[in-house]
Amino acid sequence: MKLIILVGVLVVLVSGDTQYRAPSPPRYDQSHEVIPIVSDQRVQEEDGRYNYDVETGNGIVLSQSGSPTGPEGAVVKSGQYSYTAPDGTPVVVKFVANEYGYQPESNLLPIAPEFPHPIPDFVLQQIAKAELEDRDRSREVPSGTYSAP
Repeated sequence: MKLIILVGVLVVLVSGDTQYRAPSPPRYDQSHEVIPIVSDQRVQEEDGRYNYDVETGNGIVLSQSGSPTGPEGAVVKSGQYSYTAPDGTPVVVKFVANEYGYQPESNLLPIAPEFPHPIPDFVLQQIAKAELEDRDRSREVPSGTYSAP
């Protein structure tokens, strides 16, 4: 009897496994859409300098240049890319990549406030409260087994 119940539970588990599984997304190599390369111009110099300009049929444009002028011969790159977002917004990103990292610049990227920026009142109130609590705590006599040496 226990064997029949166990077999029944296993059948339910196995059949339910595929019933609720979400379909996996298509892989990029299964796509049938072909986007043509409209232009592809590349230059590679013997001293390590390079530049390239690529444009695709769906409006993606990429321009980049670089040279080994960074610290210890690291390649410093700069360029820009542009495309149209799904909502129709044109996106342009200019960038530099050097010893200070990747530095993108675009009107669509959030901008941090200038520093030092004004500190909100509620933050100042919390800081004052914490200082009062610290001062009050320092006046308390510690309890427990600790004593002066």
